[in-house]
Amino acid sequence: MSADITHWADGRAFTGSSQQWAPVTNPATGAESGRVALASEADAAAVIASAVRAQPAWGDTSLARRTQVLFAFRELLNARRAELAAIITAEHGKVLSDALGEVARGLEVVEFACGISHLLKGGHTEGASTGVDVHSKRVPLGVVGVISPFNFPAMVPMWFFPVAIAAGNAVVLKPSEKDPSSSIWLARLWKEAGLPDGVFNVLQGDKVAVDALLTSPDVQAISFVGSTPIASYVYETASRHGKRVQALGGAKNHMVVLPDADLDLAADAAVSAGYGSAGERCMAISVLVAVDSIADDLVARVAERTRTLLIGDGGPGFDREADMGPLVTKAHRDRVAGLIGDGESAGAKVVVDGRTVQARGEADGFWLGPTLFDNVTADMDIYREEIFGPVLSVVRVATYAEAVELINANPYGNGTAVFTNDGGAARRFEKDVNVGMIGVNVPVPVPVAYYSFGGWKRSLFGDTHAHGVEGVHFFTRGKVVTTRWIDPANRPSGGLQLGFPQND
Repeated sequence: MSADITHWADGRAFTGSSQQWAPVTNPATGAESGRVALASEADAAAVIASAVRAQPAWGDTSLARRTQVLFAFRELLNARRAELAAIITAEHGKVLSDALGEVARGLEVVEFACGISHLLKGGHTEGASTGVDVHSKRVPLGVVGVISPFNFPAMVPMWFFPVAIAAGNAVVLKPSEKDPSSSIWLARLWKEAGLPDGVFNVLQGDKVAVDALLTSPDVQAISFVGSTPIASYVYETASRHGKRVQALGGAKNHMVVLPDADLDLAADAAVSAGYGSAGERCMAISVLVAVDSIADDLVARVAERTRTLLIGDGGPGFDREADMGPLVTKAHRDRVAGLIGDGESAGAKVVVDGRTVQARGEADGFWLGPTLFDNVTADMDIYREEIFGPVLSVVRVATYAEAVELINANPYGNGTAVFTNDGGAARRFEKDVNVGMIGVNVPVPVPVAYYSFGGWKRSLFGDTHAHGVEGVHFFTRGKVVTTRWIDPANRPSGGLQLGFPQND
């Protein structure tokens, strides 16, 4: 029997009144596993109202108590991470090892948020003027919205909500309708950890739910991760309604391999970063930039490794040996397969064709194997489009300078990597490329939680990255207090004074 996935408000499941539902499928079988509620405007208002009611008391709760709840949530999540990973695998399709890695990276941000007290400290200046003291503090925003994508149903929300909650805000999470069950599991875990009802809420749905968060006068800030067109829409709409916004968009991440690099290390990294989680991640390496002198050798090594990957149902109780699972939906699988066809028609060389994969799984699963292209050029759709699938394109360049020019001309600026054994070349690369996150012999340069995550150019709308110190500043606002207490023994004389205070 399929399950109904509902909203979460006031510390309990909330069905709402819209009577609109969307199917949830298991990508490895193609079978419907449940259905998710799609919020009406009234449902969205009810969930937001839950957060509005709960936030003032939570914002007034001591930092010591808030930290205790964060620690309790961390302990529960750490103990039950396998349970959450199984839910992710069943609805997203990524193999269990990928799902466990997702939970682990989200857990890092929870652990960072447990130490937020240090980052909420203000400053104090005594005697800024005669008898005048000044101090600053950081206070919560109020109610904040988090709109997360399908590719990381647990990790991406955890980039935002632990920091927001630790800072004293109430959260409304709008997860993807493709894999919504993780959000309710996390809501129940927060309740078990002792979080007051209404501080963490879940609003299921489609554009109606999104627009409700973007336009509600009760929502003070929006955190979003998704495609660039939607990120632009979220930023423009929410900003127009007076909200603080961090909207992380698409990517086209390059990995440059210089002639002095360890080619086995580079080939391993390219396969892992290109095909992990079926390429459905914003930090996937989708363009392998090879200098001509080593390109043939590098492509051969990547192809050899690509052909060994096992594609199958990697969920609990299934094929634990699977390296890569299915894509999230049939429509997405068909889109990616269509782009592979477009690349072939445009003249790129298909070295490994994922359309012919024989997967270990049910025939109706949304299977597509890893695909490797060579001789891709910058005018091809497979280079310009964010494919968001297991497709790795090799672009050949004559020089280092040509590689940097290629990267900087791209409209995205999320992440890039260089593989080299030359420290001087790596240092120059760090300076020369215009992207937000750089890896040196690291293919997926996602920073640890106490640094901030985010790109440049069309990969970020807004000026604040996720988690780290920037995340703390995003979910708080500064307040400065100037204080003057008159010393009874030295009361000023001279009667009424209308001018600015003077220093003695």
